[in-house]
Amino acid sequence: MQRNGPIALAFHILVVTFVLAPLVIICLVAFTPENTLTLPTTGISLRWFKAVFAHPDFVTSFWNSIWLATISATLSVALAVPAALAISRYSFPGRDFLNALFLSPLIIPHLVLGVAFLRLFALIGVGGSFAWLVATHIIVVTPYVLRLVLAALSGLDRSAEQAARTLGAGEWTTFRRITAPMILPGITGGWLLAFINSFDELTMSIFVTSPATVTLPVRMYMYATESIDPMMAAVSALMIALTAVAMLVLDRTFGLDRILVGQR
Repeated sequence: MQRNGPIALAFHILVVTFVLAPLVIICLVAFTPENTLTLPTTGISLRWFKAVFAHPDFVTSFWNSIWLATISATLSVALAVPAALAISRYSFPGRDFLNALFLSPLIIPHLVLGVAFLRLFALIGVGGSFAWLVATHIIVVTPYVLRLVLAALSGLDRSAEQAARTLGAGEWTTFRRITAPMILPGITGGWLLAFINSFDELTMSIFVTSPATVTLPVRMYMYATESIDPMMAAVSALMIALTAVAMLVLDRTFGLDRILVGQR
C-alpha cells in the first residue's frame, strides 16, 4: 500500500485548512454578542440566531427555498432516471447528444444562464412566476442527478432483472421492484445533491426571482448590500449546518464513497 509522504500530507492539510477556515470563522462570528462582525471574545450569545427567526423576510425566503429545492430535486429525479436508463442501456441516434445536452448546464456559467432566462421570460411575459423559477432550477440541478444515476447503473448486474422478466414481470414491475432498489443510492444521492444545489443557488436566481419568490440566498445578498451585521453570519451558519446534516445523513444511510465515488 502506497503511503503519502510528509510533503503531500502537509499540502493536503494546507488545502483543507484553506477550504474550512472561512466556514469556521463564519460559524464563530455567528455566536458573537456584539453588534459588529467580531469573534465572540466577550462571550457566546444566540441573539443573532433569534434575530434571524424573528425576521419575517428571512423566514419567508427560507420556506421559499425549501419548497423550491424540494420540488426542483423531485422533478429532476423524475426526469433524470428515465434519461439515465435510456442513455446507459440503449443505443439510438442522438444518444451522445442527449447526454451532452443534459450535462451542459454544468459547463455554462450561472450568470450566463440567469441573463438568458431573464431575457426569455421577458419575451414570453412570465417573469416572477414560481413555476418558471422551478423550471430554471430543474435545468441547473438535473445534471447532478443524472451523473449519479448513471454511475449507479454502470456495471449493474442485470441478472435479477432478467430473471424477473423471465418469470413474467412487466417492465414497470421489474423497474419498481428490482431496478429502483438497486440504484436507490444513486437516486437518493442525486436528489440530495440537487436539493442542496437548488437551495444554495444565488447567481442565476437573482435574475429570475420576483418580490414574491425571493429565495434565502437572494435575500441574504439583498440584505448584505444594505448592511452587514452578525445576523448574516448566523444565517450562513444555519445554511452550513443544514448542508452538513444532509451530507451526514447521506453518508450514514448509503455512504458517500458508494454514491460519489462508485465504491461498492
